[in-house]
Amino acid sequence: MKKNIANHSNHGSVRILLSAALSAILSFGLISCTDEDDPIDNQVTDENVVKDDASALSLVNGVYAHWQPLSSSFSFIIELNSNKLISFEGTEDKEGPLNSRFEQGPDTWYQVKIFNHLLLGVAEDNEAIKAVEEAYQEGKVTKAGYDAAVGKAKFLRALANLKLAQLWGEIPVFTEAGGSTTERQELDVVFTQIVNDLLAAESLLLDYNGDPRVPSKQAAQALLARTYLVWGDNPLTSAQVAAIANTQNDPEFTKTDSRLEKAIEYADRVIRSGKLALDPDFSKLWGREYESNKRGTNEHIFTIAHDGDKKDAQGNHQTHCSWTYPFQNGENGKGYRQNHTEVADDDLYDNWLAEQPNDKRLAKTYFVQLVNPETGDLHHYYSPVYTPINGKGVDQSYEDAENLEIKQNSIDRIEIRYAEVLLIKAEALVQLGRNEEAAEPFNQLRTRAGIDTVAAPTFDQIKREWDYEFTYEQFSVYNSYRWKNLISSVKQVSTYKHFADDWASKQEYTDDQRAYFEKVHNHLVAKFNNVKGKHYRQPIPAGLHGEDLGIAQNPGY
Repeated sequence: MKKNIANHSNHGSVRILLSAALSAILSFGLISCTDEDDPIDNQVTDENVVKDDASALSLVNGVYAHWQPLSSSFSFIIELNSNKLISFEGTEDKEGPLNSRFEQGPDTWYQVKIFNHLLLGVAEDNEAIKAVEEAYQEGKVTKAGYDAAVGKAKFLRALANLKLAQLWGEIPVFTEAGGSTTERQELDVVFTQIVNDLLAAESLLLDYNGDPRVPSKQAAQALLARTYLVWGDNPLTSAQVAAIANTQNDPEFTKTDSRLEKAIEYADRVIRSGKLALDPDFSKLWGREYESNKRGTNEHIFTIAHDGDKKDAQGNHQTHCSWTYPFQNGENGKGYRQNHTEVADDDLYDNWLAEQPNDKRLAKTYFVQLVNPETGDLHHYYSPVYTPINGKGVDQSYEDAENLEIKQNSIDRIEIRYAEVLLIKAEALVQLGRNEEAAEPFNQLRTRAGIDTVAAPTFDQIKREWDYEFTYEQFSVYNSYRWKNLISSVKQVSTYKHFADDWASKQEYTDDQRAYFEKVHNHLVAKFNNVKGKHYRQPIPAGLHGEDLGIAQNPGY
């Protein structure tokens, strides 16, 4: 049944949508890879009306309850649907392995969780914008209070819609002014709404003040640059996906130059503001002691705050999923237990090391050995013992972090950092054939990494730089969608060490190690065999309570 939210007083249909959906959330419970429940606080109620600037901002801040449970969950789609990550999260029919094997469906939990929370966030943004606008007209809220609250709400709404469009394609577009929550709109309509919200946010929000937890004018500009790059690479329409849904053929890459020019324009606004910069030390970008610009280097543009389990809607479980059993990998008489997500194979580390042996980013991105500070034992993360560890999921910012942070889950998730703005500008310039101009922003990243600069980066070098700079930062599937190379990039696993059927004859393995790499092998083969054109979209999922959302399904599912 179609729900239309236009022309209702007191935001009635939105309130019904929120009430029913939030009841489902609270009764069904939200799980992560640690099966923690998600308390939802600060929701819109008749008692929580806007009476001043503080309550206006508090109302909008309630939307973060829909973002916090998603911080690690994004990786279970964005990284597992790539050649870079596999999942050991339970049996093969569990949600992590289903994504790792390209066997996800409408009832796969991570798709259900992310899609529904993003849509609920949009609905609650709409509710907040309408309430703040009414309070402003009634003189309860000042202009400054209105700007801060509505600017933040429109920023968050744009970010939610962008992620929905990137993963699911055509989506419903509904705002405080009306629209359908079930009728899917053409991509140009969706992206126009995203841009309009970000332009409003840019005009309403204040300049970046060193706190990336607060959306700023520069955060809106950075997101505009990202949006125009995505839109400029002509996202596939439903019809285009349907044409390749059951094949293993990538579509043709196309672009729209005028949108790429806008990506450069907004990247330049961030750069020329002088408010942001690269941290001189790449390794200091992650961890509790470095999060949210504690170093004062201004690379983090926008982050999702986390205080840890039971303190916010949910702790950021990246550390748990990547680093659950840090020193139980088959060595030194320990047991043999796997993390919920694992690096796909040694080759990801080996290939990078062969290409750029001096790249300072490699040691942060992949751990191949670590000393246990409690025992002094040296542990290796390389076959035949293990695969390398995703270093970006480990807080290395304080002593003994490897052992402690797996219980804290308190690292903020970085959504946008300045390095992305530089690489967006460089890529857009290269796509426009202005390769020499792209060298300046491109080489800033390479100089920090300690590798050779180039006079005019190629498109292939740009693509590889995204890997060097942003692996495991939730970009993989987004970029393969943009570049129209999802299938060819996933099929790279056929060259990996443990893909071939005779993988076990190449090294000596203990029984535990053989069982571990048997699963690695099975997932690599499943990726190769199962990835298809339909995976340029995620399946439209059921609601949080298993209900039919009334939104037309994507091709092939």
